[in-house]
Amino acid sequence: MKNSILKSTLAILAGFVLGAVLSLGTDFLLNSLGIMSMQNFKQNSTLIVALVVIYRFVFNVMGCYLTAKLAPNKPMKHVIIIGIIGTVLSIAGAAAMWDQALPWYNIAIIVISLPSAWLGGKLYLDKKSKV
Repeated sequence: MKNSILKSTLAILAGFVLGAVLSLGTDFLLNSLGIMSMQNFKQNSTLIVALVVIYRFVFNVMGCYLTAKLAPNKPMKHVIIIGIIGTVLSIAGAAAMWDQALPWYNIAIIVISLPSAWLGGKLYLDKKSKV
C-alpha cells in the first residue's frame, strides 16, 4: 500500500515538474531572445500571449501523459488530480498576478488545466490499448 502511494505521488510530481520545467524554460528562452517580455507580460502582443497559452497546454498534456504512464494504477485518476492541482494553482496565480497579464490570459490558463490533463491521460490510454 505505501509503495503504491509513493509511486502515485512520484508519478504526479514527475508530470507536474515536466510541464512546469518545459513551460518556464520556454518562457525564459523567449524572454532571452527578446520575443517575449516576462517583466512586462501585459505589454506582449496578443499573438505572443496566445502562443504562451498554446505551449502551456501542450506541455501540460506532455506532463500528464508522463503521469499516466508512471501511475501504478488508474492513470486517469492521477491526471485528473494534476488537473485539479493545476486549476487551483492557476486560480491562485491569476488572483495574485491579475494586473500583470491580460484578463483573458489568466482565464485561459485556468480553463486549460483540466482539459490538458484529461487529454494527456487519454493519449496515454489510447496508445497503451494499441500496443
